[in-house]
Amino acid sequence: MRMGGMTRAGAAIAALTAAGLALAAIPLEHGTLDATPPPVSSVIEPAPPPRTPLAAEELTSRVVPTIVTLTARTELGTTAGTGIVMRSDGNGNALVLTNHHVIDGGTGITATSMYDRSTYAVEVVGYDSFRDLAVLRLPGAARLPVAALAPSGSVRVGDPVTAIGNADGNGIPLSATGAVTGVGVSVTTRNTTDNSRNKLSNLIEIDANVRPGDSGGPLVDAFGEVVGVNSAGNAAEPGDEAPPDPKSYAIPIEDATALVDEVLSGRASPTVHIGPTPLLGVTVSDHRAVRSRAGSGAEVIHVDFRGPADGVGLVRGDVIVEFDGVPIRSASDLTIRMIALHPGDRVELRWIDATGRSRSGSLVLQEGPPR
Repeated sequence: MRMGGMTRAGAAIAALTAAGLALAAIPLEHGTLDATPPPVSSVIEPAPPPRTPLAAEELTSRVVPTIVTLTARTELGTTAGTGIVMRSDGNGNALVLTNHHVIDGGTGITATSMYDRSTYAVEVVGYDSFRDLAVLRLPGAARLPVAALAPSGSVRVGDPVTAIGNADGNGIPLSATGAVTGVGVSVTTRNTTDNSRNKLSNLIEIDANVRPGDSGGPLVDAFGEVVGVNSAGNAAEPGDEAPPDPKSYAIPIEDATALVDEVLSGRASPTVHIGPTPLLGVTVSDHRAVRSRAGSGAEVIHVDFRGPADGVGLVRGDVIVEFDGVPIRSASDLTIRMIALHPGDRVELRWIDATGRSRSGSLVLQEGPPR
């Protein structure tokens, strides 16, 4: 896991709403009881007319202007994805929703609007790597059209859906149609860039061929309203043929908008990071060597040259076992400790070196790319 494909199993979720009835006893004055019932209105509100599904061309023409294509530079090259324009922030900027893995480790992130092809430098407002979601700010982009969102919980198995995004990173929005094949599904995803894995739950499963680069883009219903955020699929690498039995997965839009609200509230949580990302300057993995004197911890597999960790003497093979007095038993433990911190914060580390000696040091976190 850097500090600084897929298999999945499903579980259905049902929600019940109970309506309560209140009974009130009203005291009566002495005298005649008027038993005449109050008049009942005979006016019946007509039901709204059923909506007509949009033709494919009309649907894409409505949705495409509300998305952006995203590119970022990482240590492994350039990554590409998609974002959904959600709203204006009230200060002349647009807020965009995407997957965390689209911007993970990225610098120089840019967004190109599919409305007018204008390009913007991206600011990362906040993110949740565990839910694989991120909120971005596009300065001066308040005029961009925003996506129409479907009502919460409106997705049903069998519903026709369309995934739209920057398929294969070509900068040209393409669509993939299919149907909902499952709701409330849990899966384990694999990032094709660095092979890291993450478990996601309560997903929408569809039989459309979502491609690399579609990540972060909208999954829309037959009326062009966003029901989910495209996040994973069993598509092959860019340029390869589509699998014979495509399966793709999207985060429900109500779950995604909940993350947007959390980020905009400015309150971090055990999984939500707000603002610039702190950089420790190491890449770590779980350390569980039976014969190691360190026991469990976060094993250092790379140290950034002149980074904070390098400055206190951490080297490859060291095992971080304590962070600000809190035991570290895995790489995830270290990630969680970093979520609430920011560049400029000072932290205390304790680690075990290759000889089994316990060492410690104090360092100041630098600013790094989102992780």
